[in-house]
Amino acid sequence: MARYTGPKTKIARKFGEAIFGEDKSFEKRNYPPGQHGNNRRRGKKSEYAMQLAEKQKAKYTYGILEKQFSNLFKKASSSTGVTGEILLQLCESRLDNVVYRLGIATSRSAARQLVSHRHITVNGEILNIPSYSLKAGDVVAVREKSKSLVAIEAALANRSEVYEWLTWNADTKQGNFVSVPERLQIPENIKEQLIVELYSK
Repeated sequence: MARYTGPKTKIARKFGEAIFGEDKSFEKRNYPPGQHGNNRRRGKKSEYAMQLAEKQKAKYTYGILEKQFSNLFKKASSSTGVTGEILLQLCESRLDNVVYRLGIATSRSAARQLVSHRHITVNGEILNIPSYSLKAGDVVAVREKSKSLVAIEAALANRSEVYEWLTWNADTKQGNFVSVPERLQIPENIKEQLIVELYSK
């Protein structure tokens, strides 16, 4: 399965945000990478550069490569509604993202691994496709044999975020994808309109 495997702190520093989750290295050096990274006198970015950076940030945040992201945009633009908002909703509806949001994994990359290694079920069936798009009412659960996995138990022990569009049952280790989140319910700091403008050129 293709995914980004390069240096994560360097990417986070590029965007000035810990987009891959908690990162102690980023907290120590939260300025752009490179020899002159801490030099604040940087030239003004062009409109295209800002649009491209926003697309890259979204891709890295959700762990989606270019072709997949482009396909999601095509799907969003052919749907009825605000294209940028629908694009983020499609990203949030991915199985790996929902596993992360439910607190079963501490990061999206860890969530992808759990899904790929067949530790997660959807509506009672084992599903190993991280990009699978969930629909309202789908039940996402930890497979019976995997409930005692140390990584899963550790992640759930530190579970703190609660989202209105997801419910979680700690006893059965299963969650419900209640509905597709509204834009206000998506916490990511992404200016989706810039991505729409980039693809619309």
